[in-house]
Amino acid sequence: MKNKTILITGAAGFIGANLVMRLIETKEPMTLVGLDNMNDYYDVSIKEYRLAKIKKLVAENEQAEWWFIKGDLADKALIDSAFEDYKFDIVVNLAAQAGVRYSITNPDAYINSNIIGFYNILEACRHSYDDGAKGVEHLVYASSSSVYGGNKKVPFSTDDKVDNPVSLYAATKKSNELLAHAYSKLYNIPSTGLRFFTVYGPAGRPDMAYFGFTNKLIKGETIQIFNYGNCKRDFTYVDDIVEGVMRVMQGAPERETGEDGLPLPPYAVYNIGNSNPENLLDFVSILQEELLRAEVLPADYNFEEHKKLVPMQPGDVPVTYADTSALERDFGFKPSTSLREGLRRFAQWYKAFYQV
Repeated sequence: MKNKTILITGAAGFIGANLVMRLIETKEPMTLVGLDNMNDYYDVSIKEYRLAKIKKLVAENEQAEWWFIKGDLADKALIDSAFEDYKFDIVVNLAAQAGVRYSITNPDAYINSNIIGFYNILEACRHSYDDGAKGVEHLVYASSSSVYGGNKKVPFSTDDKVDNPVSLYAATKKSNELLAHAYSKLYNIPSTGLRFFTVYGPAGRPDMAYFGFTNKLIKGETIQIFNYGNCKRDFTYVDDIVEGVMRVMQGAPERETGEDGLPLPPYAVYNIGNSNPENLLDFVSILQEELLRAEVLPADYNFEEHKKLVPMQPGDVPVTYADTSALERDFGFKPSTSLREGLRRFAQWYKAFYQV
């Protein structure tokens, strides 16, 4: 990615900020442009903390050029002018309204960001080739394991049919894949969708279970364990996700011509997950142990008093489990961070960040 100009949307977000930092740490000369609307879906101070870490890294590394745009994907004029000004080589679209439950109560946010916002990115990529310009070499975008819905076949493969989403969030992510395929076919835009599986780690999203549970336990509140603990999740540590994204960015699907003389869509979709689903009760036990170890909670904390088993939530699925064989085959990479190791790093970060 030497001397490339790269757009990362959602750059103040959990995956986006970690990707930017990782790119800076390569010490290769490149121009990085981050875009984020800094909305208050969760505590903005965590987004500001991530941006401050990026700024510090940039100051220590003169090779990387870093620009930040505060703005919204749904603002077509803003997106078009950014593409015009910077002439991006690679676009990584991670900006999205995330969360299954929030999509039930706030659907507008998902249509604006995940549908209209993504359409604006696709249109800007399309017009990057106007007047014979070289244009965008590769569009990489975030999809989600939620597209698998209530899929009974495990592990989930990108070859599986995913036409039955169980939440609006999942429907928007499946829509992203469909739109990207159409644009890849029509305009020969190399695009790769990445289905992320339950990403966690330090400075993550407070709406995720591990973070939300910690916040509640600190306050002495009761945590709710859905489906009576009979859920399994393919927890994937953020560094593994970022490593996967980095490799994929450098491997755009090849442009080829079909028998009819028209382009075959240079389009791909991969799972990035740990391929090792953990039972929710086991996950809670490991989280408890690591919060005690990091002294986030006192040694005599009574966890049993603060746990409640409850039924399944609307929009949730009982299991997520990634088949990552295609990612291994094409990029030689498989996530490997254990849940205990990842939660240990989170607990240590939490203690430092909140000065527990």
